[in-house]
Amino acid sequence: MRRLTRRSAITSALALSACAREVQSQPIPDTPLKSIASTPMGACVQRHQLDEPAFAALLTRHYAQLTPEWEMKMEYILQDDGRFRFDRPDAIADFARRNGMRLYGTTLVWYAQAMPAFVKLDGQGKPFADAYRNYILAVAGRYRGLASGWDVVNEPVDDNGVDLRPSLWTRNLGVDEHMVLAFHHAKEADPDAVLFINEYHLENNPTKRATFMRLVERLLKAGAPIGGIGTQSHLDLDFSRPGMGRAAMRDLASFGLPIHVSELDVSLGEKPNLARLPDLLNRQADLTRELAQAYMDLPPAQRFAFTVWGVRDSDSWLRGQNGQRPWDQPLPLDPAGRPKPMFQALAEVLSG
Repeated sequence: MRRLTRRSAITSALALSACAREVQSQPIPDTPLKSIASTPMGACVQRHQLDEPAFAALLTRHYAQLTPEWEMKMEYILQDDGRFRFDRPDAIADFARRNGMRLYGTTLVWYAQAMPAFVKLDGQGKPFADAYRNYILAVAGRYRGLASGWDVVNEPVDDNGVDLRPSLWTRNLGVDEHMVLAFHHAKEADPDAVLFINEYHLENNPTKRATFMRLVERLLKAGAPIGGIGTQSHLDLDFSRPGMGRAAMRDLASFGLPIHVSELDVSLGEKPNLARLPDLLNRQADLTRELAQAYMDLPPAQRFAFTVWGVRDSDSWLRGQNGQRPWDQPLPLDPAGRPKPMFQALAEVLSG
């Protein structure tokens, strides 16, 4: 949920006593998802997690694509003095290469990250534009040939569902123009990567989805080489209703571009009744099943990948140090790596 601060939430994951209420009813077969899914299955990772044998084993067992959770974003790569650091993203990319996994890059341009090196250039015209291009060329170009795709522009629509977000980028390069430039620069850096525009709450906010679709249409008409649509699919039992996933997928697919379910998790809600946990997990599985089925109903050429935002419940940003939801269980595997009903729903539907 975007009401939480993702960057602070993902800095660590705490195993708190409230999580002891997690239960498993009937054991669910843990056949590797990547072996039965007819689409690439992905998960997000942080560099330090790859040093944990249990995490790495689950990641490579079930997933064929990995997305750096935050260490390939500007907040890590671009230092205050303008220098780049690639130690952690390089380590994640190397892990993907060594294990035969696809690497998915996120994110090149995000309204939320106005780093000091760019703030210093605010209002300077060409120097700002040159630095913008140089950053995208350096980052996307570094992983040319390995990254299957990139979130080039992330979360451009305001939470009110109507406006586009103002930012350092819009102020210096133009509201739509900075996005068109970003796609052209990314294409220059890596001509073969699929370039995505990525957004959240497209399922549960039809107004926001309509605004997003109008934006995509404008960018395409302006010549932006958009190669795909990313829907984060951060769902929540408090707000998600049956049919929303199907409606969103149908609308987004109308461009004929590949679709990436890019950050799936399904929160149990802000104040779930954990005494009814089996019912909550079944509702979670039902929402997952609907979204996955809507994705599988797409033509094969439009199914880019299906990514969950974490490996185990204990790895979720919703549970992080400041995530405020230590009880949450939003992912297909519990903290012990055991499959949940959500896992079973994915296995049943994504097998095709």
